[in-house]
Amino acid sequence: MNTKNGFADIQLEDILTPYNPWWKEGTVKTKIFKRPVFQKIYKDLLSLKQIISITGPRRVGKTTILKQIIQSLIQEKHTEPSQIIYFSFDDPLLVDPHIHERFFDDLIKWADVKHRNKIVYFFFDEIQRFERWELYLKKYYDLEFPVRFVISGSASSPIFRKSRESLLGRIKDNHLMPFSFKEFVYFNKANDPELLDVVNKAHNIGYKLQREMVIDWLKGKSDDSPLHISNHVFEELERLLNDYFVEGGFPEAWEIKDIVAKQEYLFDNQVQKVIFEDLVIATEFRKPEKIKNYYLSLIEQPGQEINVEKSSQKIGISRAMLEKYLPLLEMTDLVKTLPRFSKRPLKYRRGSVKCYLVDLALRNAILKLTDSILSDSTIMGLYAENLVFNALRQFEGAIELSYFKDAKREIDFIVHLGGKRYLPIEVKYRDNIDDIAPIKYFLEKYNQNFGIVVTKKFIQNQEDNRVLFIPLAVFLLFF
Repeated sequence: MNTKNGFADIQLEDILTPYNPWWKEGTVKTKIFKRPVFQKIYKDLLSLKQIISITGPRRVGKTTILKQIIQSLIQEKHTEPSQIIYFSFDDPLLVDPHIHERFFDDLIKWADVKHRNKIVYFFFDEIQRFERWELYLKKYYDLEFPVRFVISGSASSPIFRKSRESLLGRIKDNHLMPFSFKEFVYFNKANDPELLDVVNKAHNIGYKLQREMVIDWLKGKSDDSPLHISNHVFEELERLLNDYFVEGGFPEAWEIKDIVAKQEYLFDNQVQKVIFEDLVIATEFRKPEKIKNYYLSLIEQPGQEINVEKSSQKIGISRAMLEKYLPLLEMTDLVKTLPRFSKRPLKYRRGSVKCYLVDLALRNAILKLTDSILSDSTIMGLYAENLVFNALRQFEGAIELSYFKDAKREIDFIVHLGGKRYLPIEVKYRDNIDDIAPIKYFLEKYNQNFGIVVTKKFIQNQEDNRVLFIPLAVFLLFF
């Protein structure tokens, strides 16, 4: 591949070799810990014809999963290392228009000639940086070349999302979010079989909850409970939960011990770069400072009901512009919204919404908060509610998630399950539970079987056996 612009003798193999050390070494150096989603993605690659896509916020481990898949192909499937090609499209060489113009076609042709119709696995990282990438993938997919594509890209790019839509039917997407609390426990307690046994049993109960809408939890702390948890195991789960409140779900940040450096890392990678680079480039948005200010106003109180008119006056931005900003922020995976309850879940509704953060560590970093927050019951209540929201977004089979509010009552979450089935969930992360009347009202009004109150400790409910009390440290393990 030749150019007229100073890259005259550069060959494809020279460009690719530094990215593919397994060609010479035969092994892949990558992290040992595998997120649970790894097995699903790897199975899809081996069993589906489709292009495999891995999206998500910055620094959640997309590249690590690509490398782990490469490792498994070599070690478990005994794939010839040279048949596996990794490339990151943030390579500065692609800035040169002559290289950029021919790179993709030359790469596929080079691999096809080199391997003589053997299957070649292409792993393309940060592919959203390559203009019209979806057209190239579609071309070689439809031509049925002996290639498999695994791609990754930042979900903060609306352009990337739009491009994926043009591959509908040809692409299987896997959206990665920051590590959940369950993954945080797996990561930190890999050598604690007693605790992991509890995690696995909780996972099975969560499976029942999501698939069958039943829970055998009426004797939550007794020895014959389906999930008996000893005091010392529960105390360890609580300790890990406190760590998770502070550390959040970005694994690279866990390795930074200096609190100031950690906060700077999170703010730079998850806020500055997303808003000032990804969003500006993808939407040609010319006023990133204003959308940043709006985001900062949202993090002050996670779970707050958004009043666009008041926010507009507070920040000094028109209502019309604010209504455009929120969908943009949702595209970046910085925040997610929760609509108000309606019995018509599939109908688009404008009106009040609540706003939650995809990871609490970002709030801690931006507001310069330390583990002193653990002694603030008000903040802990808000944080607990935010974690429950993030967990419920993974509820399999849910049609929609909303919150209930009328003139007298409010319930944090309603999981819509179709067929007039709803699961009301209230978060009361405190030592004493004062009132469960709203959930009881909802169960009666909509003729539902049970609801859940997420608590701080184990509580035996003598008032109404349709209301199940589950500690947050256990509830989060369901998902």
